Parts: sequence; C-alpha cells; structure tokens
Amino acid sequence: MTSTFKTALPRCCAAVLVLGLSGCVTGLHGSAAGRAASGAAGAAPPTQLITDQLIADEQKQREQRNRQDIGHLVVPNPPSYTIDAGDILSIVVWDHPELAGAPMAAAPATADPAQANVAPSGFVVDHDGKVQFPFAGMLKLAGLTEEQARNLLANKLARYIATPSVTLRVQAYRSKRIYIDGEVKSPGLQAINDIPMTLLEALNRAGGMLPSADQSRIVLERERTLYNIDLRELVQKGISPGNVMLVHGDVVRVHSRDESKVFVSGEVTTPKALTMHDGRLTLNEALGESGGINPLSGDSRQIYVVRKAADGTRVYQLDARQAGALAMAEAFELQPKDVVFVAASPLANWHRSLSLLIPGALTSAVGVTR
Repeated sequence: MTSTFKTALPRCCAAVLVLGLSGCVTGLHGSAAGRAASGAAGAAPPTQLITDQLIADEQKQREQRNRQDIGHLVVPNPPSYTIDAGDILSIVVWDHPELAGAPMAAAPATADPAQANVAPSGFVVDHDGKVQFPFAGMLKLAGLTEEQARNLLANKLARYIATPSVTLRVQAYRSKRIYIDGEVKSPGLQAINDIPMTLLEALNRAGGMLPSADQSRIVLERERTLYNIDLRELVQKGISPGNVMLVHGDVVRVHSRDESKVFVSGEVTTPKALTMHDGRLTLNEALGESGGINPLSGDSRQIYVVRKAADGTRVYQLDARQAGALAMAEAFELQPKDVVFVAASPLANWHRSLSLLIPGALTSAVGVTR
C-alpha cells in the first residue's frame, strides 16, 4: 500500500507539471499572437534594437535639439549702466550748496527693511526719463550713462556758473530688475545696478544653487522666448556663463533634479526611480544603480527602454548577450521620464504561471522527487 502510493504520487505530479507546462506554453503563444495582432493593427509601438548606428542617430538628434542660438545672449564686454525712469540720482554742484534744492525722493526698492521708512535724498527720474534741476530745467537723462548725464548737466549749468564741477551718480537703482526662481537659496527680484547682471551674478546674488538644482536645465525667459541653458555644455563649448548677460524683465528658473527622473522596473535587483546627474544618465548607469539584472529571473536578451516622444511612444531593446552590448549601454543616453524595463526569462514566466494555476504544485513535486 505504501509503495504503491509512493510510486503513483510522482506520476500524478508529473502529469500536473505537464498540464501546467502545456497550459503555460499555450498562454504564452496566445499572448504573442495577441501582441502580433495588435502590432498589425498599429496599436503597439515598434521596437528598435539598440545598435551603434541608432546611438549615433540619437546623438545627432540631441545635438539638433540643443542647437539653440544663444549667441546674442553672450556679451563679453558689457556696456555701462544707463539711467532710466525710477532711478534716484545724487547730484552735487561743488561750491554751490544752494543748488541742492528739495527734490522729490522715494525709498529704493532694494532698501533694507529696517530702513524702509528712510527716504534717501536724491532726484527721481520721472516716467518720461527726465529730471528737473535748478538753472538747467528739465533734462532728459534716460538712456545716458552717469558720465554722459554729468557732462550734459555741466554744459547746461555753464551758462550760469563758471566752470561748474558736478558729481552725478545713481543713488538707488529702481528702473531695471530681473526675477530668479527655482532651486536657488533666495529666489525673488534682483535690481540691476552698475555691476553687470550676468547669469552667474544673478545666481550668486540669489545665494547660489541648491544641491537639488539641475545645472543642465536653467531656463531663461525673455520676451516670451525660452532659452534652455546647460552650464556644463556651455563650458564644454568654451563659453563662460559669466558672459551671459541678463536684461530688464528677464526671468531665470533653475529646475530641480527631481523633475528629471528615470524609472527602472522589471527583473532588476532593486527597482527604483533614479535622478539624472545634471541631465545625463546612461542605460548602463541606470542598470548599475538598480543592482543589475536579477540573475534568477531576468532575461538579458530583453532590456527595454520606453520613451514618450512627440511622434508617439518609442521602444528600444538591448540584447546584453551580444558582443559590445555593455559599450552600447554606456553610450545610450536616457532622457527624463524614460522607463527601463527588464523582462523575465521564459523559465521564470513558466514558474510563475504554474504557481498561479496550481499553487504549491511545483514545490510538492520537487519535494516528492527528492
């Protein structure tokens, strides 16, 4: 009785395994046929193999996207500050204190909060860009530098004063400003003064970029036109970020690295969302930071990259068993929001399908065989 039971049990389990295997194979064939039918209908996106030619084409397309003309933003020798409406001027005519007058004044926009109620004495440039001064009358100073405005005022006063000595300087800069936002320590408005307002100057005044800032995704908005600035790429091209000049009304936004993530899932050791390194992350790096392909269940022939593009969804496949596959994986650069998926091996799929059909059957069969 006992020997008969021991002999019959493995046969029963073997039959169960055969039935499970046949069912699994049928299911796999059915799903493959379904995918083929959907692909024929145009529902499934085509799969492109990752090759050296594909990597070269991707590099050319990336260079074309980044080939935005920012040459007019680079000003190696910035001009001097020009006076404009809203600025407050300090004007002194030496040996003639009576010309100081009692001009209209207002607190500068960048004044310290503790001194916000203290109005500096100075001459306010009105909305027409003019300043009224004794003997000289209304002077159009907008668009002039301090030196040009001083010479103009001296020439006007020369009709009444012999060899006038005039000192004119901007006491409060209120006419021009830019706005910086995003991953900086102190976002907000910044007044443009006699120090040229370059991109680096604006970032330094904002306290510098935070560790979470993406140096490859700095967006400059000027007159409804967006310019994407990559600091690393500028340096590689020999362009100093300190020569990128900002003008009145510019908006600078420093994006976060969290906005540029790549998602790794499937048969890897540790599925996770990865943050790109200043806009760069290769397929090899993504797999390495996820612990690599799971040696028990992963299929190294089926490594996919799913990408949402303007013309639809694109799917790229890498066969890691091929010679030079690791080099291609290192050269294939990912884009933000890419999904890296490692498919399961056929044996892992069979095991899982059988476990779903008959829970514990495979474990019992192996135990009985032993």
